[in-house]
Amino acid sequence: MVSAPRRWYRNPLSLLIVVAALSAFVIQSGELGTSDTSHRLQTTHSWWTSEPPVFPREYPEFGIHGRGGKLHSWYGMGQSLLMFPADVIGTGLEKLPIFAAYNNTDPTIRAIFVSYSTNILVNVLTALVCFRFLCQLGFSTKQSIAGVLALLFCTTHLHYTQNMMENNYIMLLTLTGLSFQYEWLRTGSGRALLIGSLAFGLNLLTRLTTGLDLIAGGIFLLLVLWLENVRGRALWQRFLTYAKTALPIYAIFGLIDRLYQFYRFGSWFNTYTTIAGQEQRRLNPSLPASYPWEVPFHVGFLGPLVMPEKSIFLFDPLLVLTIVLAVIAWKRFRPDVRAYLITAFLLLLGYISFYARYTVWSGDFAWGDRYVSTAVELAAFISVPLLLRWRASLGKLVWWTGIALIALSTAIQLASLAFWLPLEIYQEDTLGHPTFVVFLRFKNIAAFALGKMQAWGLNNDSMTYDPWDYVHIDTWNFLPFLLRRVGEAPRWAVNVTFAVWGAGLAALSWALWQLRRALLTVDSDAGC
Repeated sequence: MVSAPRRWYRNPLSLLIVVAALSAFVIQSGELGTSDTSHRLQTTHSWWTSEPPVFPREYPEFGIHGRGGKLHSWYGMGQSLLMFPADVIGTGLEKLPIFAAYNNTDPTIRAIFVSYSTNILVNVLTALVCFRFLCQLGFSTKQSIAGVLALLFCTTHLHYTQNMMENNYIMLLTLTGLSFQYEWLRTGSGRALLIGSLAFGLNLLTRLTTGLDLIAGGIFLLLVLWLENVRGRALWQRFLTYAKTALPIYAIFGLIDRLYQFYRFGSWFNTYTTIAGQEQRRLNPSLPASYPWEVPFHVGFLGPLVMPEKSIFLFDPLLVLTIVLAVIAWKRFRPDVRAYLITAFLLLLGYISFYARYTVWSGDFAWGDRYVSTAVELAAFISVPLLLRWRASLGKLVWWTGIALIALSTAIQLASLAFWLPLEIYQEDTLGHPTFVVFLRFKNIAAFALGKMQAWGLNNDSMTYDPWDYVHIDTWNFLPFLLRRVGEAPRWAVNVTFAVWGAGLAALSWALWQLRRALLTVDSDAGC
C-alpha cells in the first residue's frame, strides 16, 4: 500500500520555509535601514530612469566624481543588481492613484516594496541553502533545522534581515558557494562546481573583499581532502579540475567589476576606496596621506574583539559556544566539520585583519561590526547543531551553558530590532566611551516601554542628529508603528497595516509550533 503524502504543514522543510518568510515579513520597518542601502537603490534607479546615481545636494557627504565630472556612488554593483526587479515594480506601485495622497513620504512605497520583497526572498533562500549545507556536513534533519533557526534568530543575521545592508546577500552567496562546491567534491558533479563558482564570483560584484570568501571556499575543499588523507596525484587532479572551472568564472566576474570601475572612474587597477580617499584629501588637506587606511593596526584588530561598542562576542554570543565546543569535542568532529570550522575562523581573522587599518573599521553606523559580522555568523550558527549532535557526551554543564548562550543570543537579536540602529550611536555623543551598546539597547527598550525616555536621556535636546531622525528613533522599528509615528498615511491604512502585522505574528507563532510538532515525529538521528 502506498502511504499518503505528508501534508505541507507537517513537513519540517516546508515549515522552515514558511518560518523564514514570515519572520522576515513581521520584522520589516518598511525602510532600507541605512543610507548606504538607500544610495545603492538610487544607483539601481539611475540605471533605468533619468535620475542620477547621486544627487548634487548630497556631495560632499556622499559621492565621488568620476569620468566627465559626474557624481557616482562609491559602492559595487552587487546589491543594486539584487534590488533591480523590486525597484521597477515598486516604482510602478508608487505611481498608483491610491498612493497619490501619501506624497512620497518616508518610508516611500518603493522602499517598502523593495525592503519587504528582497529581504523575504534572501531569507528564504538562505534558510534553504543553510539546511542543505548542514545536511551535507552529516547533521540530522533535526540538527540541521536547529542550525538554520540559530542563523535566522540567534545571530546578527536577524538584524540585517530588518536593516538591509549587503551582509545577508553575501551570506547567501557564500553559503551557496560552499554547499555546491562541496557537492562537487563528493560527487564530481560539474554542474555543482559551476553553480558554486558562480555564487562566489557574483559575490565579487557586491564587495571586492568577498574575495576572502572565495579563497575560503577553496581552503575548505583543500582542508577536507587533507584531513581525509588525500595526497599526491589525487589531490593535484582535484585541484586541476577545480581550477579549470572556477578560475575562469572568477576572472569573468573580476572583469565585470573592472569594467564597472572603468565606466564610472576611468581606471582599471584601483578601487573606489582609493579614489574616494584622494577626493576627501583634496577637500580636507588635514587628513593624513594614508587616509582612509590610517588607523593603527592594533586598534582596528583588537576593536572587534574587545571594544564594548563593537565586540563580536557581545553581539554574537553563539561564537563563544562554537569556541567552547571546538575545544572540548574537536576530536569527535567529522573531518569536513573540522575543515569548516577552521575555514570559518580563518575567514573571520582575514576580515578583521583586512579592515583593521580602515578609517571606519567598526562599520560606522551599524549594529555591531558589519564588516566582519557575516564571517562571525558563519562561525557561530554551527554551534547549535554541534551542541545537539554531541549532547550525550558533553555533560550537563556544557549543555546548560549552551542553552543559556542560545537564549542570550536570541534576546540580543530580538532587542536589535526594537529601534532604528543609530539610536545608541547618537547616545554615545553624550554618554561617551566605552558604551556597552547591547546593554544600552535593553535599557532603552525598558525606558521606552515605561515612558521614561526623557529621564534616561532619550530626547531630542540631548542628542546631536537630524530632527527627522528623531521620528524614527522614538518608535518601535516596525512598519505599522513607523507609519503611525510619521502621521502621513491615512488612519485606515495604518489600522490595516497593524491588522496584517498582527496576523503575520500569529501565523509565525503557528508555523513555529507546527515545526516543533513536526520535528517530534522525526527520528533524532534521521538523515536529511
